Amino acid sequence: MKKIVIVMPVANEQDTMEQLLKDILALPYENLFIYPVIDAYSKDKTEQIIRKTEKETERVKCIFYSKSTGVISCYLEGFRQALRDNADYIIEMDGGCSHHPNELPQFIDGLEQGYDCIWGSRFVKGGSVSKLPLYRRMLSNGGTLLSNLVLGTHLKDMTSGYEGFQRSVLENMNLDNFLSKGHIYQTEMRYYCRNYRTKEVPIHYTGGKSSLKLASVFEALHVLFSLKKNQPRVMTGQPL
Repeated sequence: MKKIVIVMPVANEQDTMEQLLKDILALPYENLFIYPVIDAYSKDKTEQIIRKTEKETERVKCIFYSKSTGVISCYLEGFRQALRDNADYIIEMDGGCSHHPNELPQFIDGLEQGYDCIWGSRFVKGGSVSKLPLYRRMLSNGGTLLSNLVLGTHLKDMTSGYEGFQRSVLENMNLDNFLSKGHIYQTEMRYYCRNYRTKEVPIHYTGGKSSLKLASVFEALHVLFSLKKNQPRVMTGQPL
């Protein structure tokens, strides 16, 4: 039976963490494990809630990442841990309830069908966005259009953080050499994986409290125009 690991960066999620874990564990997959990666920035009772659940089931592994530098570093650390623990399928999702657990089966089904990467998309038929400010919607749509133009990709959504991988995809990457520290990480990952067998599936994204600094936009643009040059530093295996 294939081992499925959900990598979920979390920080200050005490109000929703317990229910989110319950909803994922209630899915009909005995081979599904949850790796919440706690950002060192987290200051509330999120860790205590996760560790309580960890004591109740071996399907939850709490990871406190003391060297975290933000959510992206937590994603990558979660990938490393999942690979070390022999995960076959690794699924990345948000820990703040922006991504819905009831949509996980379509990621698992896609990986079982042999796709290398499954991308959650808000902009394919059946996808949607709610509770997201207009400027964030414009950035997501504009970011996808610009990314496809610059990188030669053809996806409907280049910035969603709900995605799944065969272990071989992440094994063939040097995760230490990703450029992104912020929002464009999802675009960077999709670019490196563009020659794999991939599939977009519809997701319903629920926005929350968020802010976007101008410096993040400049960082995203810098990374976007650096990805082609950086690709050989990340892709240690095929395909390029």
